[in-house]
Parts: sequence; C-alpha cells; structure tokens
Amino acid sequence: MIDLSVIILTHNESKHIARCIESLLPVTNKIFIVDSFSTDDTVAIARNLGATVIQNPWVSYSFQFNFGIQNNPFDTQWLMRMDADEYITPELATELKNTLHLTPAEVSGLYVKRRVFFMDKWIRRGGYYPIWLLRVWRKGIGHCEELWMDEHIKLSTGTTAQLQHDIVDHNLNNLTWWTQKHNNYAIREVIDLLNIKYNFDSKETVTPSFWGSQEQRTRFLKIKYAGLPLFTRPFIYFVYRYIFKGGFLDGMKGLIWHFLQGFWYRFLVDAKIYEVYYRAGKDKQDIITHFKTEYGKDLKSPNRSVKV
Repeated sequence: MIDLSVIILTHNESKHIARCIESLLPVTNKIFIVDSFSTDDTVAIARNLGATVIQNPWVSYSFQFNFGIQNNPFDTQWLMRMDADEYITPELATELKNTLHLTPAEVSGLYVKRRVFFMDKWIRRGGYYPIWLLRVWRKGIGHCEELWMDEHIKLSTGTTAQLQHDIVDHNLNNLTWWTQKHNNYAIREVIDLLNIKYNFDSKETVTPSFWGSQEQRTRFLKIKYAGLPLFTRPFIYFVYRYIFKGGFLDGMKGLIWHFLQGFWYRFLVDAKIYEVYYRAGKDKQDIITHFKTEYGKDLKSPNRSVKV
C-alpha cells in the first residue's frame, strides 16, 4: 500500500461504488467517502469493502469535497479525488504504486488522463480524449474551487507533473437519468456563464490562460464562449467538436453523445438564460433576486445555496 488516501462523494451510487473501490484497493485501503444520505445500498456496500463513510448534507460539490478534505481521517502524504462512477485502470494502479513515492519534492500535484464512456463506448474523439485532470496532490496544498460548475482542485504552491495512465468515467445509468442530470446541470451552467458577465461573486479560481493547464485553458475558452451570441454558440461548438475534432468517427453512439452533450445541453443552457432575461430582465440585482426566489440560489455564494 502507498501513502495515499482517496476521497469520494456519493449519493445513491450503488451501481458504481463497488467497482470504484475495488479498482483502488490494490493501491490503498484508505478510502474516505462523504455520503449525502443515500437511500440505496451505497453506504453498506462501501463499508463492507472497508471504506470509511460519514454522512453530511449536500450544499454544493465544492463545499462537500472541501468538507471531505478537512475531515479526512487518514494522515497520508497524498490525497486523490475520485467520482463514484469512475475507476482507475490496472495500469494506473501499477504506476501509482511504483512511482508516487519517487515524485520530486517540488511537485505538489499530478494530472491523470480521463477516458469517458457513453453507452459502453469509449468516446475517443471530439476533443474528449485525453482530458487531463489534476486528481492527486499533496495533503494540505489543494482545495476545491468554489464554483457553480467545473470545479477543479487548486494548489497553493508547487509544480505539477503528469501520470501516463487513465481514470475511466463510465456511468451505468440510462439515458433518461443522463438527460435529467444534465437538465439539473444546466441551471448551474447558466449561473456560471452569467457570473462571467455580471460578476456575482469574486471567488478565487484558476487563472484563465489558453497556454496554461487543462483547467486554465478550459476557463479561458469558457470566458470566450460566454461572449458569443445566445443560440449561435451551441451550433459553433457542436460543429467544431463533431466535424473539426473528428467526433463523427465515434460512430452512432458518438453521434448521440456529441449531439446531446455538445449541442442539446448547451442549447438548453442558452434557453434558460433567455428565460432569465425574459422573466427578470438584464439588471444584475433583479437577476440575483430571480434566482433566489425561483431556485433558492444565492448567486453570491454557491455554499449558501441548496442543491438544484
């Protein structure tokens, strides 16, 4: 076992949690789960596999994950972030066991590649592989950004390096679940895009940079995307992903994925922004009041809002 503990957030993940934990056990048995009061067998399955589980009410992803960092019972040099519907490949497990202890002292965080599966198909194109994510970092140096969407681990000091093998994101739920999930994501995406324009809060985030890390580049491109006209930008984004980035080579399942995730979802976000303007206008304070009344969202702080 290596000097690493893993933090996983869960809510009704009985389909996935055993697969996730079992992929980690060759590397570490220090697995800490923060559960948002699941009503299925998630907690029992996790505990039967040796994980330490505590329950905490959901407020936001960043709040819950930072709660996990602060309350992690394991005194390890390294922390790792995993989602319940992910697992690590055997190759990544071997790489972590063989190389983590050799990491230079100046390196505070490690990036891994993520593979995304949809309907059991690996989505290789359309800019979806490799996606580099900072998932391993030294204890006491990283925290989760307080954002509405696309929260990343932010390091306070040190440099980063890359691991060579993959985490796999393979959700086993059906398409109805997927569309409902993205409908819920959409209102958070609306707030994130409107926040770029209106600056509802001044939370510290990664520095946008096209030439920086994956997170910095993503934030830079999101700011540019936010400046494009409503309903035009989903078409541009889909054509870029599906045609110019080769998404059409992912076959029929790839067509469904790239259309739903790259166009439908983003068109839905724009429709919800249009609805905000229609109902509340474009005054900053009126928009803040609208979200508080309509959605129970305090736009000045994700961590003072209820889950959508």
